[in-house]
Amino acid sequence: MSDLGLLLRKAREQRGYTLDDIQELTKIRKRYLEAIESGDYKVLPGSFYVRAFVKTYAETVGLDAEEVLRLYHKELPVPPTAETVPSEPMLQSKSRSVQHNDRWGKVAVTLLMWLFPILIIVVVYVYLLNNKDHTPPKTSDQDTQITQGTSSPSAGASPTPTPTATPTPTPPPAATTVTFKEKKGSRYYYEVAPAGPHTLTITFPGGKSWVGVNENSASGKSLYNKTPSADETLTFEMKGPIYVNVGNAKGAQIAIDGVAVDDGDTAGSKKFIFTPLEGAATPTPTP
Repeated sequence: MSDLGLLLRKAREQRGYTLDDIQELTKIRKRYLEAIESGDYKVLPGSFYVRAFVKTYAETVGLDAEEVLRLYHKELPVPPTAETVPSEPMLQSKSRSVQHNDRWGKVAVTLLMWLFPILIIVVVYVYLLNNKDHTPPKTSDQDTQITQGTSSPSAGASPTPTPTATPTPTPPPAATTVTFKEKKGSRYYYEVAPAGPHTLTITFPGGKSWVGVNENSASGKSLYNKTPSADETLTFEMKGPIYVNVGNAKGAQIAIDGVAVDDGDTAGSKKFIFTPLEGAATPTPTP
């Protein structure tokens, strides 16, 4: 085994990944990953792909890809100046799409920050304008005409009281519950009630940890895939099932709508799948 392959394998094992997990995250075939760890680069489809695969592998296990390529450049084959690139090895790379989504996400947040105060000013202005147009005219005492024909109310008559409508109480929102259901393989399955959207947050009271978040399952659309800072809080809108992979479960704390998830507080990598319970009944308020 080469020094580079040994470095990548140790980083992978520290995060609790198998080669199948790396294949699922990077879309690089397992036999190419085995060849990289063993230093048998002849198995790969061409020297052009060696550096690309090593860089993607290093980023996935939390290493600095540029530093890895610089330290082990003598071990890697030098790609020719002009080489035909085959279309077979990688199924699809997600790194560029994730960076593109992050860039647009930052632009959207900046626009919202500017549009929100402008919207408040417009609403206040419209409200003041409407009140000014509908101000009732003042009635002068001189305009009030008193005639001799005005009849006084009968002494024996009493005004009929107007019944007061009893407001209908608004039912309180149902409390969020997170229930552990089962463990299949290396994954822990939880059900979240009631039905509807929820907010999932991840904090790191025990120190920073690599985090991977996908929609639906490990092979779904990637929402997050890197190591945040220890004081950072990750927030995700949960409209359906969501997959969470934490490199150091002991140092991370997962919560849904503020309800902490009981993950056993174990060290090492841990994988979760949270599924909203469709059609969960909302409790009826007691009158």
